[in-house]
Amino acid sequence: MSVRVTVVGCAGSFPRPDSPASCYLLSAQDADGRTWNVAMDLGNGSLGALQRYIALDQLDAVIISHAHADHYLDLIGLHVALRWNPAGWNGRPVPVYAAGMLADRLALIAELPADPGMHREFAFHTWAGHRSERIGPFTVVPYPVDHPVEEAYALRISARGDDGADAVLAYSGDTDACPELDEAAHAACLYLCEAAYHEGRDDAVRGVHLTGRRAGESARTAGAHTLALTHLPVWNDPARSCAEAREVFTGPVDAVAPGDVYVLHGGGRVDRG
Repeated sequence: MSVRVTVVGCAGSFPRPDSPASCYLLSAQDADGRTWNVAMDLGNGSLGALQRYIALDQLDAVIISHAHADHYLDLIGLHVALRWNPAGWNGRPVPVYAAGMLADRLALIAELPADPGMHREFAFHTWAGHRSERIGPFTVVPYPVDHPVEEAYALRISARGDDGADAVLAYSGDTDACPELDEAAHAACLYLCEAAYHEGRDDAVRGVHLTGRRAGESARTAGAHTLALTHLPVWNDPARSCAEAREVFTGPVDAVAPGDVYVLHGGGRVDRG
């Protein structure tokens, strides 16, 4: 079994002309051969693009790194799709794993009463730092990280690989450098890491985002195999971000783009789909 990671959206802070905000589709088979599809973040603009890869009724769960709009706002559109589809929704409430305040925030934005809010369409689960959650073939562990929001998490996602070893994806969410980020990315096959800042322009700003160099330093410390830079704002140069990372990290470095596919196997092997 392998884990397929499809980049749906990778723009930082708001959609770019060529990309929605953060969203990644994770797909893997369980022991019975059933394919599970999990959306990791669902930022603004991503719900439409997600439907290029799966029908919405194929979505098994949504996992949200933190409650900034560019990482969760299209849950409101998904709620509309579930609630108002004239043909009806043919599945159970979609599990949503996120910070505890998100259910009430979504209801407020959508001008719904908090009770029931979106609880009929979504089954909300609250992250607890370092506590693992099982979603089909995936084990997800959230790690609290350094970003100015009530709860921000890096996510470590693993599934049993072809050779019996775990295929591990680490996702930084939004964060500055911190020990928990390196822990989340330890020996990851693929380290999907934000690099919203540039050295020489933003490196004096701390406690918000990473530069390409700081992402590379985290990958080196964690012993990650492949570093894929994401959350790149419209004003960033992806080549510059990669060059910063390569100054300190000797493994493969990419800047992701919508439609990119990575296939993760046990033992650290990553193929491009």
